[in-house]
Amino acid sequence: MIARIWHGYTKPEDADGYESTLKPELLPGIGKVPGYRGGYVLRRSMDGEVEFITIMIWESIDAIKAVAGANYTASIIPENRLKYLSRYDSHAAHYEIQSIQGLVGLPA
Repeated sequence: MIARIWHGYTKPEDADGYESTLKPELLPGIGKVPGYRGGYVLRRSMDGEVEFITIMIWESIDAIKAVAGANYTASIIPENRLKYLSRYDSHAAHYEIQSIQGLVGLPA
């Protein structure tokens, strides 16, 4: 399994608005995509801005490529969210998941 990790940043006054666009799904329709296993949205205030980290869990790099194409590391940001972001990673990082402890629905 693969974790796709991405960082985005907002001004404090835009953080709630941005977060509301992430629910119920990180990306429109992503829950129906083969190979997508779920995701996390992390949030913290720091140094006058709010950092968001999204972690999307995928069965494989091939599953990600099927959605994102050959340039699968490039950020995928729906147009309606760009107005909230003051800066963001242009590319996501991908990590092989070596171990999962205590999470329901994901294999250990």
